Amino acid sequence: MTFGLCKFAYLRLLFLFPPDFFMSHTFHIPVLGLGFSIDTPLKVARYGISSVISIVDDELIERMREYHSKQHNRRFTPIFKSQPNARQQRITTYLNLVDDLVNEQFERLKNEPFEEGTDITRYFELLPESSPLRQGYDLMLEYPDGSQKVLFADLLRKRMTTGSVDVNIMSKVDKLNFAADGGYLGDENTDALSALRGFAESKLHGSVILSAGMNPRLYSYLETFSDFFPDEKGEIRKRIILKVSDFRSAYIQAKFLAKKGLWVSEFRIESGLNCGGHAFATDGYLLGPILEEFKEKRPVMQDELFTMYRTALEAKGIVTGSKPPQRISAQGGIGTEEEHNFLREYYHLDAAGWGSPFLLVPEVTNVDQETMAQLGAAREEDFQLSGASPLGILFNTFKKSSIEKQRQERLKRGRPGSPCTKKYLVNNTEFTEQPICTASREYQHLKIKQLRSLQLPEDEYKKEEDKVTEKICLCEGLCSSAYIKYDISKPKENTAVAICPGPNLAYFGRSYSLDEMVKHIYGRLDLLCKVTRPNMFIKELDLYIDYLQKELQSHLKDMNDKKRKHLDNFKAQLQEGIDYYKQLFGHWPGFASDAVKVLFSDLADSERKLNGILIEAGN
Repeated sequence: MTFGLCKFAYLRLLFLFPPDFFMSHTFHIPVLGLGFSIDTPLKVARYGISSVISIVDDELIERMREYHSKQHNRRFTPIFKSQPNARQQRITTYLNLVDDLVNEQFERLKNEPFEEGTDITRYFELLPESSPLRQGYDLMLEYPDGSQKVLFADLLRKRMTTGSVDVNIMSKVDKLNFAADGGYLGDENTDALSALRGFAESKLHGSVILSAGMNPRLYSYLETFSDFFPDEKGEIRKRIILKVSDFRSAYIQAKFLAKKGLWVSEFRIESGLNCGGHAFATDGYLLGPILEEFKEKRPVMQDELFTMYRTALEAKGIVTGSKPPQRISAQGGIGTEEEHNFLREYYHLDAAGWGSPFLLVPEVTNVDQETMAQLGAAREEDFQLSGASPLGILFNTFKKSSIEKQRQERLKRGRPGSPCTKKYLVNNTEFTEQPICTASREYQHLKIKQLRSLQLPEDEYKKEEDKVTEKICLCEGLCSSAYIKYDISKPKENTAVAICPGPNLAYFGRSYSLDEMVKHIYGRLDLLCKVTRPNMFIKELDLYIDYLQKELQSHLKDMNDKKRKHLDNFKAQLQEGIDYYKQLFGHWPGFASDAVKVLFSDLADSERKLNGILIEAGN
């Protein structure tokens, strides 16, 4: 039997292009809380799927290093909190362990036979049909056992790659740290900078994802590590990804870095409200128009950034050749293959992030059984944007979580607030010289005492007290589920679970396997075929309209010209977004005619709701 023409062409492709060309998955798994994705790369990276680890909590990281070291019969030497540079060392050592284990998994996988039930077969069958590697795999299956099949199999093995193991740092979660004698440990030992150093000094060949706004001190610190600059081959060993919510912010941050010779390898655009975790509401700018702006301005932005980047590198004596790749992806509320493909095809995105649905995939994330059962049975009204975060940023919460039950029980006992042991989110000096956390028992006791002294009207006092006691301990709550799942909770340790899925999770009704979720993403299986679910753009629009309504209500008693102007501008941006979607839905040929009718009907409902708010506001 001889090779056909298409098979010869494919063989040439395998020979000519480097392995990175064949990175074929079009989705990634974003960071999920603290503990939910702390070891996700150990579960998916060998299949070529990229995922993100939070490196905020070094205590969680140390305990996960101990657990996985023992599971894999590796020596574990604890790094105690009291040791010099402990935070950085804990992060570096854990990331090195993850890197070693992923590489070992991958080598075993590559050497498996192409037989039913093996991991190497699963690797290829998880890939989308559009993937060059998947197409090569399908071609290989056309041959019976023999030299031709062996040739194909060997070439495919050489072109396989692991998924990227990336880390996330919330830029502004950057607590100052002090020695036992009260002396400041210096800027390089703040939480964010020591976490960055932990990643920079690890063996990982991945990316750091900087989120939650710009921190000039942290961004400047990147410049001190050689791995963020191109080597003699022009390769950047450690890449920079910015998680952003609008074009202007992305461009400002990228220029700041480019002038230092630092290249942004990817912009991850996240919906302001239709996402999990902390939510950063834009001033009425919706995801569709934001993606449109990136699409239009992407080439010019890349050229301008490259000019700054090359000039800065030359000043450092580093020669660079061609423009490095710069990816753009989006995440927040994506729930169907149609939405996934539309984002990639229309906005020319390189990938899309699927986060919250993977909380229902036990083999990928760390959700305890009780919380998993509650999530599977949850409805739309069980998910809400709240003021629960001590950071003072909107936060997605699950009303039926065990930490919410615990919060209510503490209120009934007259003991609001949580013991503050980890102190990652201490940021308030209203009553103390040293910062304390607004979710702490100490702060809430002092704040409620102050409120009582003001002798406010009963309804106003209750409103203010609720704002205080709404805060929950995220440092412990976002780790508890991992400890419960692996049965490594310590005696008397708080086991109440905080979980922060986006509202999109309401439409997924049970737990799933990795294969099921990936097949759903690529359209080989429809997990939502019997579910009524709004388009992701419509859902986000409605979330913004609800948010605006609440903002108006909260300012009715103290409305002034400045606030009214801001809210009017907010509303005007939403109307512009609606007008944009009318054009988009009517002209994109990828939308089926029956789907278009539903989209326009839902859009009209949203517009009527927006107009109603204008009337209620007295404009």
